[in-house]
Parts: sequence; C-alpha cells; structure tokens
Amino acid sequence: MLTMKDIIRDGHPTLRQRAEEVTFPLSAEDKETFLAMQTFLRNSQDPEISEKYQLRSGVGLAAPQINVPKRAFAIYLPDDGNGKSYDMIVINPKIVSHSVQEGYLPTGEGCLSVDEDVPGLVHRHYRIKIKAFDMDGNEFSLRLKGYPAIVFQHELDHLNGVMFFDHIDDQNPLQPHANAVEV
Repeated sequence: MLTMKDIIRDGHPTLRQRAEEVTFPLSAEDKETFLAMQTFLRNSQDPEISEKYQLRSGVGLAAPQINVPKRAFAIYLPDDGNGKSYDMIVINPKIVSHSVQEGYLPTGEGCLSVDEDVPGLVHRHYRIKIKAFDMDGNEFSLRLKGYPAIVFQHELDHLNGVMFFDHIDDQNPLQPHANAVEV
C-alpha cells in the first residue's frame, strides 16, 4: 500500500523530467504500480483510512510523484459537482483539443508533492478533449470541463516535469485573467 512516504517532494529531480511513454502490454510491475496509485487516492479520501495512515487527500496522482518516470496517472473524483465521477488510470494521455477560455480554482491548487501552500491562481484550459489508453491498451477519449479538466491538466503537467506553481504569475499571483471562469 502506498503512503505519503512513497510520494516524492518538490525538489526531487524526477518531478522535473519528462516521463517516458508506457509500452503495452503492461508489465506486471506497471499494473501493480498503477493500481496502487488508484488505491492510494481512494484511501486518501476515506476518512478512517486516511487518518489511520496519515494520508493527505488527493484527487490525482501521477507516476512520477512516486518516482516512476512513466506517462501514467490515476484520477479519483467520486463527484465532480455535476453528477459525474471519474475513477481511472490514464496512460500516455494527450490533449487533442482545448478551449481558448480559461478556468481556475479560486483557492489555487495543491499537490501531494508540495507540502506547503503556494498562493496564486493557476489558469488552465476550461475545456479539453483528451485521448489516452486504459490498462488493457484500449484507446479512449474524454471531453472534460471545469474541475475534472483542471485535475487532468495538473496530472498531465507532472508527466512533462511541470509543477502547478510554474503557472502562477509572479507579478499578480491572485489576479484572474480576463474572461477566465472561476471553477
């Protein structure tokens, strides 16, 4: 079982490198790793388990965050606020189209690999269409908007060595961009 000690923190070199494509069929080790990431997220949102194991709550976890430089992440959003839920492992994802309109979380973003609060707005595409693969190597696509789109982009950034605070405007960290939507 993954715990917080398995998650590498900001400053670790793996968090700044571009992750490698995952090859199919998945190795037994990759399957075990990706399923453990998904289980961590579920556990982190369970009040009893998270308290027992001192887990910080998370909605996404990328393989590089557990020092596995591969292009995969897990998402666990039991309710996105619009009646949809996401509980999946996403492999070799790509954004194939996106809106010009931006969205942001008014409280900023957090990250399991960043222990301190980093104030500032992170502007991302409000709508995205992604293509990716599941654990069996089947390609799928999703259209996402609002919070799920932000979560996917945050995790996708991890696969490219980008941290959420890289997007914060140093001069005006709390200033929303014109026409950006508060999510």
